[in-house]
Amino acid sequence: MACLVTAGAALQCSFGAAPSALVVLPTNKVTVMTPAANIMDNKPIVNVPTFGVCTSLANPTVASATTAALGVLTPMPCIPNTVAPWVVGKPTILLGNMPALSDDSKLMCCWAGVISITFAGQATVTV
Repeated sequence: MACLVTAGAALQCSFGAAPSALVVLPTNKVTVMTPAANIMDNKPIVNVPTFGVCTSLANPTVASATTAALGVLTPMPCIPNTVAPWVVGKPTILLGNMPALSDDSKLMCCWAGVISITFAGQATVTV
């Protein structure tokens, strides 16, 4: 069983240098000590903070810095570029009319990163 994701859940990007914590605004009106998340809690900076520096060459700032360094990979500050919802969530449980976010969901960054949930923010409610 997967756990329901709440505010403060630990996130990791495959191209990020540092972990981050999910920010969930109380708009879904469901709390498990802290606000519970749904698949639409995917907004860059608002919900998904930075992961330190990015090492993906698909990120234009990393590509240009690497080119300027004559091909030596040069990480640049991470600015998540997430436009699609979390995949896949729990479609049988709705929070704010959208599927609840479970800790086995993934979020794709347009700079080729895959954002995973390493800790759901709580461990008592399963979905």
